[in-house]
Amino acid sequence: MNFIPYGKQTISQDDISSFIETLQSDFLTTGSKVTEFEQKIYEQSNAKYCVSVSNGTAALHLSALALLNKDDKVLTTPNSFIATANSILYANAIPIFVDICSNGSIDLELCEDMLKKDSSIKAIFAVSFSGKPLDQEKLQYIKETYDIKILEDNAHSLGIKLTHSDISIFSFHPVKHIATGEGGAIVTNNKALYEKIKRLRNHGQDNSHAMLELGFNYRLSDLSCTLGLSQIKKLDAFIEKRQDIAKKYDDAFKNTPIKPLYPYTDKSVYHLYIICIDFENIDISREELFKQMREKNIGLQIHYKPINKQPYYKSLNYGDESTPNMDKYSAQCVTLPCFPLLSTTEQDYVIKTLFEVLDV
Repeated sequence: MNFIPYGKQTISQDDISSFIETLQSDFLTTGSKVTEFEQKIYEQSNAKYCVSVSNGTAALHLSALALLNKDDKVLTTPNSFIATANSILYANAIPIFVDICSNGSIDLELCEDMLKKDSSIKAIFAVSFSGKPLDQEKLQYIKETYDIKILEDNAHSLGIKLTHSDISIFSFHPVKHIATGEGGAIVTNNKALYEKIKRLRNHGQDNSHAMLELGFNYRLSDLSCTLGLSQIKKLDAFIEKRQDIAKKYDDAFKNTPIKPLYPYTDKSVYHLYIICIDFENIDISREELFKQMREKNIGLQIHYKPINKQPYYKSLNYGDESTPNMDKYSAQCVTLPCFPLLSTTEQDYVIKTLFEVLDV
């Protein structure tokens, strides 16, 4: 069996042909493919505006600069890639880490409790973790009741519609739902935010090339957008395959010590398929599980170690927050292979090998 990673891109001949066509055209960057791709993303997201950027971290950075002021307090999750919280620091604002709920996303009830106690909190940066949407009704209620800014980090969740947040961001890294090489996007219904982010993406310049503020070169090329345009045509099929994989895993793990992070739902677009294992009550450590599975050519992953307990964040005096759900989850989580090119034979092998290594 060839090595099976936890995630990988799906590139077909039509993607390659489209890419070559743009490679042979007059514009490799700042051309029409960028505009076409942005239109597809805002249509897919049910938003009015889209700004494509060089990667998901750039999307978070520009969004934070557009939404936040210096020293703003921002509620966010410890359960994400470090870029989510880092973007708050980029804007010289203050991350406040909130515990997660059972599906791995930030606990919005706890967020509301904190908002009731501290009116100086200005924003929530929340993550639709693993592909499962956040509670949109709760987000709307919080936004309207407490008059705060909301950013949805939907890097795991292309296909989720923009509803109540000020900004939603996406990532097009190869392990995500569609690939542009590297790439990201910001969608919003707010024209002023759109115009500001568009300037920040291009050195702080407006359409007349007057520099109005300090910006960055975070543009996405026509080559990348061409690949994205080809890929997004297959998004529904990609999501359907991921959901089929998740269903099969769920069925296989019934009545075993292997617990899916949440029961199968067709509302999730399953960027990640995560299981939780109580390693304290079985005869193998997570490290040994990873080692033995890799020896069998299966790559597992951890999503994530708590951001607030990363060495850099500890140096900023984070790490002592009360996050019992995150602490328990981060000790038990294991990400299994889940991507559209995963064959039935490969998935059967992953399940069989996992059972053998865990002796269940």
